[in-house]
Amino acid sequence: MRDVIPGPTERVAEMAERHPHDPAVIDVRDSGTSVWTWSELERQSERMAALLAQLGVGHGEVVAYQLPNRAEFVAITLGALRLGAICCPLMPIFRERELEDLLRRARAPVVFAVDEYHGRRPAQEIASLESRLPLLRHAVTVASGSGEPAVPRSGRVAWTSLHRASEAIAACGRAAATSAHAPGTRAPGTGAPDANGLAQLLFTSGTSGEPKGVLHRRDTLTRAVAMEIEHLGLGARDRIYVPSPLAHQTGFLYGMWLALTLGVPQIVQETWNPLAGLEALSRAGGTFVQAATPFLADLVQAVEDGADPPQSLRIFVATGAAVPRTLARRATETLRAAVCGAFGTTEGCLATLASPSDPPEKAWGTDGRPIRSIRLRIRDDAGEVLGPGREGHFETSSPTMLEGYLDRPDWTAAAYAPDGWYRTGDLALIDEAGFLHVTGRVKDVINRGGEKIPVAEIEQLLHQHSGVKEVAIVAMPDPRLGERACAFVVPRAGASLDFPSLQRFLDERRVAKPYWPERLEVLESLPRTPSGKIQKFRLRERARTLVSTPGAERP
Repeated sequence: MRDVIPGPTERVAEMAERHPHDPAVIDVRDSGTSVWTWSELERQSERMAALLAQLGVGHGEVVAYQLPNRAEFVAITLGALRLGAICCPLMPIFRERELEDLLRRARAPVVFAVDEYHGRRPAQEIASLESRLPLLRHAVTVASGSGEPAVPRSGRVAWTSLHRASEAIAACGRAAATSAHAPGTRAPGTGAPDANGLAQLLFTSGTSGEPKGVLHRRDTLTRAVAMEIEHLGLGARDRIYVPSPLAHQTGFLYGMWLALTLGVPQIVQETWNPLAGLEALSRAGGTFVQAATPFLADLVQAVEDGADPPQSLRIFVATGAAVPRTLARRATETLRAAVCGAFGTTEGCLATLASPSDPPEKAWGTDGRPIRSIRLRIRDDAGEVLGPGREGHFETSSPTMLEGYLDRPDWTAAAYAPDGWYRTGDLALIDEAGFLHVTGRVKDVINRGGEKIPVAEIEQLLHQHSGVKEVAIVAMPDPRLGERACAFVVPRAGASLDFPSLQRFLDERRVAKPYWPERLEVLESLPRTPSGKIQKFRLRERARTLVSTPGAERP
């Protein structure tokens, strides 16, 4: 199924022509709110495509960018798409350790980063990695404020800033427009890139401990959002609020890409703050949100604490982690919006989704029902398909699957059953009414508010700690994030081990803070099977008993 659906670049051009002065991107920051119209968004995307072309980015090359939720993120995405380049957004939480690995594997010749964010200097952090990233040719800083950013010194990589490059971008665009009429030439960013070409490289943590690079085609992403638009009946009157990180598939695809494809305004919020979020929702008339459960919990709590509920919100699709039923009930009452459960993966996009017309116990008490063109099945260990109400391995057949894993055809092959169905790695059942109930995960990954923690990778790292003999990390329940990580450690003989030293160890290795264990339990030995395997289910049981006990400080 490779039908051509008008994508973001085509839709933006259409909206810029038909509704040039209507709002396209509403950028909410602590310093204030700004609005880009459709004509401004089209102009910015043209300039971004011209800059990328000037920097030598060609069709099929990777453009990496580590930005929070800002209008520039949208412009970079559209600029890359205009050139037929591959968008590679990187989570703002990533530090040098993660960035070095991902930028090397992506082979990105160009990277964008903000000069300052939450007390860090992302551009400086990337600059420190230059000697270890031989394929990186250019880097662009995006100013945090209105002034000129401090540009990192560089001997090899050509560092510039959007502010300084503005004149060059404009000149490049004018020259390109002039030369476009010459035989055999085409202006950068003009013409239609391959609708079936690769458009996204998104890294996600795998159970092997190595992040997987998920490759998606342009038409697949557009089809995925078109299927959700149809399922929920979204239309021209909607306004999409995007609190989830744009560098995460939820924010990138079901926030930004959905709004661009639908041709409606998107509200992007640079720093998550529930009170600011409620104000942004009300001021901009936000009607639709898709985000992880913690965002829903924070909005509900803010309203219950006295904040005004949003006036226009109709639908909140909760993804990334199961929605507690008590929270869903509270959200329906306080936010006056329908809460819909859903299931999706970075690899396959949304597979199931409830709708506001479903009975409440199905809408937020399940993971939804299949979206059109997607099939589900549950199989036992022997491969037999199971009937309604029986738990087993959850698999899907979908027209929105990844093109493959970057440089890992073996992973791509292993992700599918012999008959082509995708193995989600989750345990689930399908009830008599056809609604999905995810019951657990086969993969040993902790789901912290929709972010998957690469347990094996962090365990391997902690094994390098001089005071650690053995370590096992498991999930402990959390009322807001769903799960947090608890580290059970057997210390080396005579070693002194405490939680602050564990935090310092991970900080020194530049590990993203959400990946740090948030509780330390010291044991004399780890429970094991007769064959020597660690019995993590026993540790999970123990972790459940610890949640009401005062624990270590959280980062």
